[in-house]
Amino acid sequence: IVMIDIGNWVIKQALIQLEQWITEGKHWVVSINIDAHHFTQINFINDLKQALDKHPTVPAELLEIEILETVAINNLAQITKLIHQCQALGVNFALDDFGTGYSSLSYLKSLPVEWIKIDQSFVRDMLEDEQDLAVINAIITLSKTFKHNTIAEGVETIEQGVALLELGCENAQGYGIAKPMPAENIIAWENKYQSHRSWFDPS
Repeated sequence: IVMIDIGNWVIKQALIQLEQWITEGKHWVVSINIDAHHFTQINFINDLKQALDKHPTVPAELLEIEILETVAINNLAQITKLIHQCQALGVNFALDDFGTGYSSLSYLKSLPVEWIKIDQSFVRDMLEDEQDLAVINAIITLSKTFKHNTIAEGVETIEQGVALLELGCENAQGYGIAKPMPAENIIAWENKYQSHRSWFDPS
């Protein structure tokens, strides 16, 4: 029950923040993690719809739900059905910590998610560990094959960003871009932020 209450609070706060940013001309996507127990509750879809209805100025596609890969694999049929129901409302999905679950790659063609998040455990040593680099390359290649976007977690250095761009992954998150900050600071940060020049031209 506690996780459900927290999850509903997170959805509510995400929509309130989106509403505020929209008034300031920012149509950013907010991605939230939802606990598996909460996500599979019978009332989840209806509760999500009611939350969206309370914020009619917020396009549903600006809300993105992240689910763990291990959760999706263990409940593939049920999770796939729930994802389709949420997508019917306009909400997007990301598969979090991808690469950590058993037989991960075979599920890429089955799950109807928009984003595959490459787990930071592979990104961390990708420049020194050929196997990690090979896994990342495989994930990016297969994601493209099955029409998924990729985003790398835990990017902390310019060099990691360059290597990911060379592999075809153009989206990243991590301290190499920004550290966590309060929502009210993000617009000021965006106005000052400049990507490293080598990320514009990895060659």
